[in-house]
Amino acid sequence: MNPTLRVGDRILVNKLSVRFGTINPGDIIVFKAPPAEHCDDGSITDLVKRVIGTPGQTLTSKGNTVYVNGQPLKEPWTYFPTLSPPIKKITLKANQYFVMGDNRANSCDSRFWGTVPRSDIIGKAFFRIWPLSRIGLL
Repeated sequence: MNPTLRVGDRILVNKLSVRFGTINPGDIIVFKAPPAEHCDDGSITDLVKRVIGTPGQTLTSKGNTVYVNGQPLKEPWTYFPTLSPPIKKITLKANQYFVMGDNRANSCDSRFWGTVPRSDIIGKAFFRIWPLSRIGLL
């Protein structure tokens, strides 16, 4: 999730926002690592990624641009735009979310292991509490 989050950052997660609220593109979520996640040694149980697509949306990419329902995704957050590998066209079903890291060229995400079911989402990350030099809203 670099540059938004770095290794060692500590965050607060709102679990109620998922249980009683909505999940929107741009939200940073914490979720159970999918069984097919093969980008590490298997010791990671939870992951943090940014929501790119929500149920009912169709996603694809061309070059370094992500398209949602045929329109370029508006991304007001800070991210590294290099997109490799591309997003193969996918239409998200009910309770499916497409997630990516902000450092796209080095992110193991939905492009590799598929969508995240809503039932695996633990909560929304909303505040960085450590390090103190970077404390603040996400």
